[in-house]
Amino acid sequence: MDGKKLEYKGEEALKEIERLTSKADKVQLNILKEILTRNVETEYLSKYMKGSQEVADFKKCVPVITYKEIQPYIQRIANGEDSSLITGHPITEMLCSSGTSGREPKMMPTIAEDLDRRTFIYNLIMPIINQYVPDLDKGKAMFLYFVKAEMSTPCGLPARTVLTSYYKSNHFKCRGEDPFNNCTSPDQTVFCNDSNQSMYCQLLSGLLHRHQVLRLGAVFASAFLRAISFLERNWVNFCNDIRTGKLDPLITDPDCRKSMAKILSSPDPDLADEISSICSLQSWKGILCQLWPKAKYIEAVVTGSMAQYILALEYYSDGKLPLVGTMYASSECYFGVNLKPFCDPADVAFTLMPNMGYFEFIPLGRGENGTSRVMDIEEDEDEDVLSDKLVDLVHVKLGGYYELVVTTFAGLYRYRIGDVLQVTGFHNQAPQFRFICRRNVVLSIDTDKTNEEDLHRSITVAKKLLEPFNALLVEYTSYADTSRVPGHYVMYWEIVHHHGSLSPSPTVDSLINNVVTPLDDRVLQECCIAVEEELDYIYRRCRSHDKSVGPLEIRVVEPGTFEALMDYFINQGGSINQYKTPRCIKSKKALKLLDSNVKARYFSPRDPHWSPK
Repeated sequence: MDGKKLEYKGEEALKEIERLTSKADKVQLNILKEILTRNVETEYLSKYMKGSQEVADFKKCVPVITYKEIQPYIQRIANGEDSSLITGHPITEMLCSSGTSGREPKMMPTIAEDLDRRTFIYNLIMPIINQYVPDLDKGKAMFLYFVKAEMSTPCGLPARTVLTSYYKSNHFKCRGEDPFNNCTSPDQTVFCNDSNQSMYCQLLSGLLHRHQVLRLGAVFASAFLRAISFLERNWVNFCNDIRTGKLDPLITDPDCRKSMAKILSSPDPDLADEISSICSLQSWKGILCQLWPKAKYIEAVVTGSMAQYILALEYYSDGKLPLVGTMYASSECYFGVNLKPFCDPADVAFTLMPNMGYFEFIPLGRGENGTSRVMDIEEDEDEDVLSDKLVDLVHVKLGGYYELVVTTFAGLYRYRIGDVLQVTGFHNQAPQFRFICRRNVVLSIDTDKTNEEDLHRSITVAKKLLEPFNALLVEYTSYADTSRVPGHYVMYWEIVHHHGSLSPSPTVDSLINNVVTPLDDRVLQECCIAVEEELDYIYRRCRSHDKSVGPLEIRVVEPGTFEALMDYFINQGGSINQYKTPRCIKSKKALKLLDSNVKARYFSPRDPHWSPK
C-alpha cells in the first residue's frame, strides 16, 4: 500500500474516499489482479489455478471456503512451514479471531503491510467525524483500549487479537502528535496485560482530565459499559488517589505507576470533591455528562450483538450523547467506514473501501414490497457454494441480503466471513451495508460468539451429571442477559425425574413429570460449570481472564413450560408442523413466560479453566 495514504488527513482523506468509491469496480479488479500476481505460485493457488493469473480462472476454479478448508495450511505455517503455502509475503503473525474451530480460536494469517491497510482505515475516521463536530482538536478523547493475553504458535509466530497486534505495533506506538487523537490514557496503561490495573489507570486518567474530555468510547459497547460498572465500584478509590496525589498501592505494574506519576503529580482535593459529589448521587442516569461535561459523543461498536447495550448507554448519558459507530472490521480484513457516523444506531451503514481486499457476496434474499426477509440464512454454513453464485462488490442490489466473502493479500481466498449484510444504499459506486447478524451465532455478550452446535455439545456433556439422580433434561433454551454488567449466559432447563434407572433412550411414557426428590444444589451448580468448561476458548477467556462475561446461570422451570412456549410461538403465527424449540430467546414476552415458570436458579461456582497458549 502507498505509504502516502497513511498520512492523509482532513480534506485529503475525504478526497481519497471519493476517488476510491467513484471507481470501485476498477479498484477491485486491480486489487484482485495484484493478489493473483503476488500469490500465484503459492501451494494453495497452484492447486486450483495451475499457474494462471487470469481473473476468469480465479472465479471459475477457486472454491468458496470456510475456515476448515484453509485451516490445515494455516496450521502447517504455525508449525514452521513456509508462508508460501498461501501467500507470497512472509506471514508476520497470526491473528486470533473471535470465532473458533474445535473450541480453539481461529488463526488468521497477516503480513506486514496489513498494518498499513488498518492504519489507512483508522486515518479516515476523524476527517469524517470532523464534518459533523467542530473543534475536536481543542480537547482530549477518553478512549479505553485494552490488549489481550498473547500466545505463540509452535514455530514462534505471535498469535494475538487484531487490536492487540495494532496497539503493540510501531504504527500505534510511534504515531506522531495529532491534536485530533489526543487521548487521556498513557500508552503504558493500554499495554498493561492486567485488565483491572489497565482499566483503573485509564479511568483515573480520564477523571483527571474530565474538563478537557470531548469524546468518550471503547472499541465495543460492552467494554464501555464494563468501564462504567468498574467506575461504580471504584470511584471512592479514584477520589482518594486524586485527593492525596498518590496512586493506589494495589496498582503494582511498574510501567503503569511510572506513567501515572506524570499526571497524578500533586493532590487536587477540589477535583476529588467534584467527582465525589457526582458519583454519590442516588441515580447514575446521565452520569457520563456530569463527569465529562464537554463530551460530544460516545464512540463504540453498537451494531450486531452490541445493539443490546444501546439502552444502557442511553441511560448513563441521559440520551444526550450520540452513539457513534465508525468502522467495520474483523481479524480477517478491515472492510469500511461509516460516512454518516451520527445517524441513529439502527441506521448505521458501512461503505466498503474497495482497496482493502477483494470482496464478493453470496446472495441470501431480498426485501420485497417494502418488507425485508433473509431467505437462506439458516442454510448449513458448511454447505458448498457454487462459484457462479457469487456477486461482485459493485453488482449487489439495493435491499438485498448477502454473506460477505473476502480474498486477501495474506492468503485467504474466497473466504466466507460469516457476516450477513443488507445493502442500504451506495456512495458513488461503492455499496453501503447494514450489519444484520453473524451466521449461526446464538449467544454473545462481549467478543464471545457461541453457536448452536457449541451450545448443544456443552449441554450434552453437562446433562450427564443428572443421570445418577434419575433426572433427565428434556428441553432447554437460552438467552444473553445484559441487564447487568457484566452480562451472562442464562440457560432455561426443564428437568423431569424417573423412578428407576434411566435407559439410554427413555420414552415419554417412562418419564414421570412430578419431581420425586429435589436435586442437590451442588449438582446444578456443577452443571453450570460443566457447560462453561465445554464452551470455546474465547468464552472461557472472557469469563476467566477478561471478566467481561459473568457466571453462567441455569434456571430450572416447571414441567410443561416448554409446551407453553410452543403454544406461545404458534399463537404468534408459527406452524406446529415446523416448530422447533428456539435455542436462543430474544422475545421479551417469551422470556417473561419462561421467567414466570422458574422454580430455582443456579450459578457457576467458579471460573472455567483457561490459559494463554
